[in-house]
Amino acid sequence: MSHVITASKGARDLAYFERNRSYFRDNHFDVEELDLDGKKEDELRDILSKKELVYVEGGNTFYLLASIRRSGFEHVIKELLPKGLVYMGGSAGSYVACPSIETSTWKEKVRDRFGVTDFTAMNLLPFLLFVHYKPEEHQELLREKIHSTSHSVRILTDEQAIFIHDGKEEFLGGPEIVLS
Repeated sequence: MSHVITASKGARDLAYFERNRSYFRDNHFDVEELDLDGKKEDELRDILSKKELVYVEGGNTFYLLASIRRSGFEHVIKELLPKGLVYMGGSAGSYVACPSIETSTWKEKVRDRFGVTDFTAMNLLPFLLFVHYKPEEHQELLREKIHSTSHSVRILTDEQAIFIHDGKEEFLGGPEIVLS
């Protein structure tokens, strides 16, 4: 497994990162940490073609997207997914799998966008995600913002995930949240 740690470099609080790192270690995962910064497509292709799974860690979505663009990670992922590589994203890692990272800005306080002004992402999914959903904090915000995008939006709490295989979706961790 490759654990892409790049987004954590743009984050302020790394407690989530250390929890994930400890989880992988404590459960004896064969993990290689991978920082996209300074890597080129050929190097990423060589590394990832030997892996079954790539977990793209959370952190700063903008920092991650900028690094994806500089490194050519998107091209490598799109080449290797049809060959069996599994993509798993947490937080920022899930936002960049969408057509756009626009939903990552909806609850945002002012933070560094690392020069990213074009929110176009890898487009691995046919919808946008809104992650870390808490009804008491985000329900009204989503009711307001969800109609401003041209994409459908899927909502996930921290206990949920969407598993997609051969175009079939399965919600894990409870029923899909639908706001009307």
